[in-house]
Amino acid sequence: MTGEPASAGPRCGFVALLGAPNSGKSTLINALTGAKVSIVSPKVQTTRTRVLGIVMVGDRPDAAQVVLVDTPGIFAPKRRLDRAMIAAAWQGAANADLVALLVDARRCERQTDPDTARIVEGLLRNGRRAVLLLNKIDLLKRDRLLAIADRLNGEGPFSDIFMISALTGSGTGDFLAHCAARLPAGPHLFPEDRLSDMPERLLAAEITREKLYLNLHEELPYALTVETESWEERRDGSVKIEQTVYVRRNSQKSIVLGKGGQQVKKIGAAAREELELLFDRRVHLFLFVKVRDKWQDDPARYRDWGLDFSA
Repeated sequence: MTGEPASAGPRCGFVALLGAPNSGKSTLINALTGAKVSIVSPKVQTTRTRVLGIVMVGDRPDAAQVVLVDTPGIFAPKRRLDRAMIAAAWQGAANADLVALLVDARRCERQTDPDTARIVEGLLRNGRRAVLLLNKIDLLKRDRLLAIADRLNGEGPFSDIFMISALTGSGTGDFLAHCAARLPAGPHLFPEDRLSDMPERLLAAEITREKLYLNLHEELPYALTVETESWEERRDGSVKIEQTVYVRRNSQKSIVLGKGGQQVKKIGAAAREELELLFDRRVHLFLFVKVRDKWQDDPARYRDWGLDFSA
């Protein structure tokens, strides 16, 4: 997505996206980059690690490079993984040049939802101002949106307010231009054709995890993780990828596999189809399901995701 350059000379900086689970952060970052850089599902707590989406705004040589930081949703933690995800979100905000709080307008129609209120309290406590992004505006009437914006503006340390729809793109260009104009002057940190800093092996695992989330129900998605175990480049330009889906109990393994292995076959086919679109080449994807009872207490998993095991 491009727009007018902020001023003479390049600019570059980080914009952290905070929000309650399912507020639409991953949808927004994918829309702004024009590519799938962060997985999306209707289930909460989908994003587990910091994801960067890189957008160029304006024309060379004065283009601004806006580095969007998609952080895990902030909620009341119950487990070690929850605490690590929330710590990563606040760390992303602390290190960013700008902070934006994305709010699902529907959840705040009558009063501010608890998770959003918790984030506002954190911003106030840390003395950090933020841009308020009122999302999903296509689902509410204008008078209700104005009332919600007015109430939230009175509750939090907001410098600006934008009404957007991450799904349709309405208002997102104005927000992006606002960010570009306020980033510090300086050289770009990434090549101009780069859309994210996520390694392909991790992105492939995340895509498969997304398909698991979309096809499995209840609490099972939070009891599983996906690892890319091998990545083999083939002479014909295709790639062979082997991944393991780890669950915590044998009963969960049976659910992931499905009757006669049909469930995992369906999930693998959906993941392979999207990976071929992302990597623009043929993908041979092989999924294995194993039980690892305490994967959520394995420091290696946290290092892979860039999370603090001790948070």
